[in-house]
Amino acid sequence: MSYLIISFSHKNTDIEMREKLAFGSDEDKDRFIRSILSNNVTKEAVLLSTCNRVEIITRSINIKSGAKLILEELAKYSGVDYALLYKRADIYDNDSAVHHIFSVASALDSLVIGETQIVGQLKDAFRFSQSKGHCSQKITRLMHFAFKCAATVRNATSLGTGSVSVASTAVAKAKDIIKDTCGVKALVIGAGEMSELTIKHLLSSGFDVILTSRDIKKAQNLANTFEQNVDVAPYENLTSLLGQIPVMITATSAPYPIITSDNTPDANFNRYWFDIAVPRDIDDIDKSGLNIYSVDDLQDIVNENMSLRAEQAKTAYSIVSKMSLEFYDWLKSLDIEPVVKTLYTKADDVIEKKVQHAIKKGFIKQEDEENIRKLCQTVITEYLHAPSKKLKSISKNMECDIVVGTIQNMFTSNSDEDSEQYKCEHLSKK
Repeated sequence: MSYLIISFSHKNTDIEMREKLAFGSDEDKDRFIRSILSNNVTKEAVLLSTCNRVEIITRSINIKSGAKLILEELAKYSGVDYALLYKRADIYDNDSAVHHIFSVASALDSLVIGETQIVGQLKDAFRFSQSKGHCSQKITRLMHFAFKCAATVRNATSLGTGSVSVASTAVAKAKDIIKDTCGVKALVIGAGEMSELTIKHLLSSGFDVILTSRDIKKAQNLANTFEQNVDVAPYENLTSLLGQIPVMITATSAPYPIITSDNTPDANFNRYWFDIAVPRDIDDIDKSGLNIYSVDDLQDIVNENMSLRAEQAKTAYSIVSKMSLEFYDWLKSLDIEPVVKTLYTKADDVIEKKVQHAIKKGFIKQEDEENIRKLCQTVITEYLHAPSKKLKSISKNMECDIVVGTIQNMFTSNSDEDSEQYKCEHLSKK
C-alpha cells in the first residue's frame, strides 16, 4: 500500500488550466472523491483545491493504475484531455509524496513562499474527507505529521511572518503602482476569507476600502469586524463602482467571470484591477487605461519575496527532509508497538489458561493462584524483554517490514486497517 499524490500548481500549469481543474463546491469535491474511490485501487483520498493548486492525496494499492484512473476521472470532470493532464501532472509516490505534502503544508511549494493560508486550507480539505469517510488511518497519520512539520517550520523560521499571501502580494503591487495611497479608494468584491485578508492589507496600506458582495448581509458583517471604516455598497451598483474607483481586487467563488466588457464602463483615468480568484472573476477586457492582473501576473513580487526568504527557505527544506525521514521511523514504531503488546497479551492468556487448568487438576492450591500467576508473569516479562527491545531497534532498519510482517502472521491478527482511526492532534490548531 503506497502514498500517491497527483499535483497541479502554478509550477506546472497556467491559470487557464487551473480554472478548469478547480473544484468550486463541496458537492463537486465529494462527487469526485467518490468516483476515484470506486475503482478499488484508491483506498483513501483528500482533495485540496485552491486558487493556485489542486492536490489529490491518496493511498493506493497500485501507483501506476491509481494515477491513470485518477487522471481519467479528472479529465472527465475538467474537460481537459487525459494526455495533456498526464503530461502536466506532477506525480509523487511514497517518499517523494511525503516530502511533497510536507513542503505544501509548510508553504514551501506556494506561489508566495511562506504564505499562511495553505496549512489552513489543507486542514479544511482533510476535515472534509474525514467527515465524508473518504480517509482513515494511513492518510490521517500522513496529515498529522504534515501539520506537525508545518508547525515546526513556522516556529523555526520567519517564513510565516509578514505579508506573504496572494492577497497581500496584490495589495503590495497596487501600493507600488499608486505610491501615495492616502485617500485612494479601493473596491473589494467578495466577502470570503481572501477578501477579509485583502481588506486587512488595504487598510494597513492606507487605502479607503469599499466592499461589495452578492450577499450584502455577509459583506456588512465582514465590514463590522474592522476597527477602521469599511463602506459597504450594494452589488447592483457594481458597474457604476467599476467606473469610479481606480483600484479593485476581486476574490469571489463564482464559477464564471462576473466582470466582462458588458458591465465595464469606460473611464478617463487609469484603473488597476487584481483578480486573485480561480476560476477568474474578470474576463479578457480591452479598454484604454485598464490594467488587469491575475495571480500569475504577480510573479515579480513573488520573485522578490523568494529572494528575501531564500536563507529561511533552506532551513525550512532541511526541516522537511528531516521530518520526512522521521515520519517513516514513526510509522514503523507504530507498527511495532501493537506487535509487542500482542506478545505480552497472548502470554497472559496462556498463563491464565494454564493456571486455571493446574488448579482444576490439583497441581497447585487455590490459595497459591495469585503468587503462581505473578511468578509466571515475571518469567514471561524477563523472557520477552530482549526480543521486545530488539523489535523496537529493528523498527529503524530496512528489514523492519519483513520482520514485523512475519511476527504478525505468527502471533497477531491480520492488519490494523480496522483499528480505531488515528487522531490528529494538530488538526484543531490553525
